[in-house]
Amino acid sequence: MIELLGYEFMQRALIAAIATGIAAPVIGTYLVQRRLSLMGDGIGHVAVTGVAIGLLTGWSPTWTAVLVAALGALLLEVIRERGHTSGDLALALLFYGGLAAGVMITGIAGQNAARLQQYLFGSLTTISVADVWFTMALAAAVVLLGLGLSPQLFAVAQDRDFAVVAGLRVRVYNMLIAVLAAVTVTVAMRTVGLLLVSALMVVPVAASQQVARSFRGTLLLAMLVGLVAGVGGLLVSAELSFHATVAPGPAIVLLALAMFVLAWPLGAWLRRRERGRRLSA
Repeated sequence: MIELLGYEFMQRALIAAIATGIAAPVIGTYLVQRRLSLMGDGIGHVAVTGVAIGLLTGWSPTWTAVLVAALGALLLEVIRERGHTSGDLALALLFYGGLAAGVMITGIAGQNAARLQQYLFGSLTTISVADVWFTMALAAAVVLLGLGLSPQLFAVAQDRDFAVVAGLRVRVYNMLIAVLAAVTVTVAMRTVGLLLVSALMVVPVAASQQVARSFRGTLLLAMLVGLVAGVGGLLVSAELSFHATVAPGPAIVLLALAMFVLAWPLGAWLRRRERGRRLSA
């Protein structure tokens, strides 16, 4: 396995996996706190339309995906805020409309649906140098904003009324969370794919919640779980590819799920022990 890291394509893939694994759970923590765990899926489907627009116009599909995903995320937030429809219905509209428009525009562009596969399911080992720099830059922005504004973002995600009383600009921070979610989806697009990106945003958070006892602890531990899943999934898929074709994206998600399965009984044991201490005190 060490020999594989001598290849340039594996080095690029490893850097992208590290950046994505760290960044995705950051915004995922706020989405889970707001009970919008499936928001990443909705934005991912909208990003399919952005990729298709890139294929049609000849522009970079990555950049068009960022723009369209950000617009879709903002639209979703506006719909939820004004109360014209419920959050789950708004997500459903993004699901169906984004995917349908993406497939249709891809056909208009003279491409078949198979052209979208590297974006739907990821293509980490074929990532280019430019995509690596792009991924690193956006991931750094997500991490810096997610950690630097964590008190404000947590207050808005946890209790909107308290945030309003505290004088926070709730609408601005909600829009920021939506845009960061769109950026995160695009960052993970080439790593795990648009159809699996929500899992990398949410599953590490679910795993860390089993053992962490504070929001910041959950956030930092989720980043660690995402990092281990990203690197470990890439290495496992590379090792298995000697015997079968195994894509890194599914391997990364399955490893994150495995860590959740391991964390669940540990968290249950810790909670029982804590209750026992309180009863004996």
